[in-house]
Amino acid sequence: MSGHSKWSTIKRKKGALDAKRGKVFGKLSKEITVAARIGGGDPTGNSRLRAAIAAAKAENLPKDTIMKAIRKGSGEGGGAALEEIVLEGYGPAGVALMVESLTDNKNRTVSDVRHLITKYGGNLGEPGCVAWMFDKKGVIVFDRESVKEDELLEAALECGAEDLQSDETQFEVLTDPTGFVEVKEALEAQGFQPVLAELQLRPKTTVRIDEEKPAQQVLKLVEMLEEHDDVNNVFANFDIPDQLLEALM
Repeated sequence: MSGHSKWSTIKRKKGALDAKRGKVFGKLSKEITVAARIGGGDPTGNSRLRAAIAAAKAENLPKDTIMKAIRKGSGEGGGAALEEIVLEGYGPAGVALMVESLTDNKNRTVSDVRHLITKYGGNLGEPGCVAWMFDKKGVIVFDRESVKEDELLEAALECGAEDLQSDETQFEVLTDPTGFVEVKEALEAQGFQPVLAELQLRPKTTVRIDEEKPAQQVLKLVEMLEEHDDVNNVFANFDIPDQLLEALM
């Protein structure tokens, strides 16, 4: 089970994202803009744009804002060009970090990210230093108490999902990134309502952290990176026990 998924789910339940709605909207809009710029403004033939729009709708981003972001990405909206960069490195306890950024100033973003990682005892690495530890997947999370495992598994496989993983509190349906939106919508049409659905970089192996101090440092670093205006997503391969994770949130 991904530590990132569990952390994201806990934050949603505690309303942490609602308190930062403006920042969330801004990052969703930037992702739509870049997806439209790279693959075109028609979501039918652009799986990344479909996923970005689905994520935006899940957060109740207004339709006008979505369309404006698509037009901007298609070259109709003007404004500074955004560049997509992925930064890699290690944080406290040897945790691998992948930082996905959208920026109009690459030097500023790299400098800021390096400063934050160094501040919390890590180091920014070269491209490719940790990317091999992650696979890109669509992740659709369900509360364990709200669904039956056998029913969800059968439906997920019929919809084209790759796998179902679970722990004491939730199920995760994993999909190929290109089929993520289709699987999510098919499951919703059958009455399965996810608590989280997004594209993630999933770690192939994880770093177990059982002690409070390093766990706190890792979570604080990830939180500070996510707070940066140029950073869209942060993925890490930490594995913090549920009880400790809940206590630190």
